[in-house]
Amino acid sequence: MTIIRSTCTALLAVAFWCGPAAHAGSPLRAVVDDLGRTVTVSQAPLRIVSLAPGATESLFAAGAGSQVIATVEYSDEPPAARKVPRIGDVAAIDMERLVSLRPDVVVVWASGGNPAQRQKIAALGIPMYQQQVARLADIPAGVRRLGVLAGTSDFADRAALLLDARLRTLNHEYAHRAGKLPSVLLQVWNRPIYTVGGKQLMSDALSICGARNVFGDLPEPGPVVDTEAVIARDPDIIIVAAPRGESATWVSDWKRFGSLSAVRDNRVVVFEDQALSRLGPSVIGATEGLCRMLAGLSRGSY
Repeated sequence: MTIIRSTCTALLAVAFWCGPAAHAGSPLRAVVDDLGRTVTVSQAPLRIVSLAPGATESLFAAGAGSQVIATVEYSDEPPAARKVPRIGDVAAIDMERLVSLRPDVVVVWASGGNPAQRQKIAALGIPMYQQQVARLADIPAGVRRLGVLAGTSDFADRAALLLDARLRTLNHEYAHRAGKLPSVLLQVWNRPIYTVGGKQLMSDALSICGARNVFGDLPEPGPVVDTEAVIARDPDIIIVAAPRGESATWVSDWKRFGSLSAVRDNRVVVFEDQALSRLGPSVIGATEGLCRMLAGLSRGSY
């Protein structure tokens, strides 16, 4: 007779899931995720596993940090999130550890991470809440929905109001500038050159700051471009969003292309606040810094 291990980890291949037994007889409830999907979960508090740094940060912002039992690497905001155990990264997680944790719900990034692992999670019958943020204005609403998921709506609603207020201030100060909008290449990786397309959150940040993403017509969230394409579009400003310690090399690479307006006008600049790419509430603070930098560069020039 086959012995079933108590953690269920030996039975992943046959999609055996023992988590719901922990809530046998407890009432269920339906919540709606960022994609408009209905997710059935137990009553709060929940055992939540977050598989994206932005989702982890958003859960803490919604007052649900104490319910997050595991997450992935680079989930370092707020500082309290650094104490949460890691079970992998956005590309790959330890599925056996996930199952052994018996989560009530797994929060995933809808358009990122590992699609094959999301399919495995769904096949196991673990409730999966999908988070998706395409614009900064989506962040407060996403925090509110996570508050509903975790039963912390009072806390989440207050946090969302504060985030809304900061976004209104940004829009008022920067988004409706008169005259020609400076075109910007936002470089997020080097060799090959990665930038952001028009539907990515960082592109929206540029727009709020009163600038135009020079590759905003591209549909991919993180397209690869070559130097010839950059030269052809000739951005007014090149923002090097490099990891700390690497920006000097990236800037030096651009200095070789003296025909670029950004190089000629000394507008190849460094922006090292990695929160800009985190896809959580701290991106609003990073956008505030980005807007100040762009305003200083372009004042009186366009």
